[in-house]
Amino acid sequence: MKKVEGIVPDMDKKRAAHRALVDRVLNGAGRASAEQRARAFGNDGLSPPLDALIGKVVDRPAQVTEADLAAAKASGCTEDQLFELVICAAVGQSARLYEAGLAALAEATGDGRPDHAT
Repeated sequence: MKKVEGIVPDMDKKRAAHRALVDRVLNGAGRASAEQRARAFGNDGLSPPLDALIGKVVDRPAQVTEADLAAAKASGCTEDQLFELVICAAVGQSARLYEAGLAALAEATGDGRPDHAT
């Protein structure tokens, strides 16, 4: 248990940094609306062709093409807005993976399990 206690302060700093990043991406000043950023972050509810671009950023980022970006730009987004939405999508996906990793770690170590005795 001593090793885990030594890691906790660093883990708290990492979680705080993660929360600050997510807050800044979703609530900081930007060209895209807060609603669009939240939708990109969650990969949910964007209209075509933004949904196709954001879906690729989340699931298959290596497959994003100039055509995907051009189509999203043709839908009325500026380059600055597209940049922000792509960042929101990437941070959203990384946040989901980070939380899943923390949950798996907690389950594996017995920390945070609702009913550890069963």
